[in-house]
Amino acid sequence: MKRFLLFLYLIICAFRLSAQALDSIRVSLITCSPGKEVYQLYGHTALRCENYTRQQDVVFNYGIFSFRQPHFVWRFVRGKCDYMVMGVDWKYFPLDYEERGSGIVAQELNLTRLEANLLYANLMENCRPENCEYRYNFLYNNCTTKVRDMIENAVRGRIAYPQMEEKKTYRQILHEYTAENLWAAEGNDFLLGGSVDTILSDRAAMFAPEYMQWFADGAQIYGDDGSLRPLVKSTENILQKKFSLADTDSSPSYKKYLYAPLSVACLFLLFCVLVVFLEKAIRRMVWIWDVVLLLAQGLVGMVLLFMFLFSEHPAVDSNWLLWPFSPLALFAVPVVVLAAVRRKRTWWHSFQLAYLTFFIIFSHWIPQDFGQIVVPLALALLTRPVSYQIYYKRNRL
Repeated sequence: MKRFLLFLYLIICAFRLSAQALDSIRVSLITCSPGKEVYQLYGHTALRCENYTRQQDVVFNYGIFSFRQPHFVWRFVRGKCDYMVMGVDWKYFPLDYEERGSGIVAQELNLTRLEANLLYANLMENCRPENCEYRYNFLYNNCTTKVRDMIENAVRGRIAYPQMEEKKTYRQILHEYTAENLWAAEGNDFLLGGSVDTILSDRAAMFAPEYMQWFADGAQIYGDDGSLRPLVKSTENILQKKFSLADTDSSPSYKKYLYAPLSVACLFLLFCVLVVFLEKAIRRMVWIWDVVLLLAQGLVGMVLLFMFLFSEHPAVDSNWLLWPFSPLALFAVPVVVLAAVRRKRTWWHSFQLAYLTFFIIFSHWIPQDFGQIVVPLALALLTRPVSYQIYYKRNRL
């Protein structure tokens, strides 16, 4: 019996010594609100570790990249851009966000001493030169999802997140952040295909920093020992937000409307219609205008085709815009020019009339949100075969 009590006493002492060997660390999930620039529109996520034992206050940032990487631009276009995690002194971190007017919210995580030390050790291991780089993916593997995964790996149990009442798609969430930057919204809509228009799981929605903040706020930890505790212990506003996205443009309202993508697209469509009436009045085809439109249409199609075939960016391989903006338009340039010089009919205009008409009619049922400017641009392209059909009919070609 004495031996058993001695053995039990030694086990208790060992546990106490191991607990004393652990650092005292407070871990906070840091969420930074969106900024004014395009690359700041979606906010940012990081992890702050305050190690009181070692007198360290470090923020771990998974959003670091370097333009000095070999062939950075080419790798970025192909979706093969590598980001890094880096630990920096906390006192430098808020300065940039204060200058841009963004807010910072810190959610102190309700971790045990063992979990906090494990998370800190894993973060330090990630920061080693041989481990710090990772293949960045805007929707699936970014600074927010990396932070979430690190927290989950350190927790001794399972994290249960709250459920969103309203299910959304990637595109709908992106639209929330680009609502005041319409050109950025249209750029996203142009490049991202139909796969971003499917309903997201709650976990997939955590790619956006402010969504991750909301999920963390209502999350519960089911410990391996049967315990239940909230993931977030307390929340603190480190830095107040000084502006809203609606304040990013101080131009008069009429200028905002005039330079809005839809307005520009409609004005371009109106100009193309006026060209049709001009050609009808002068009884000649302005084939130079055909060359301009075909080159623009084909070059856009080549970009989309390249992204479709060779880029690792998310969702660019399911883009239905390859239908109206076909690379075939480049091959049609000499055909159209030769036919115009010889005043003969060409198959291209009948083909273009058919496929653009079908796209415009069925665009509503295609499983992809095309934004606001695609249909007006398709109608603008459609004016060319329509004008030629009028010309052919009048001249009996």
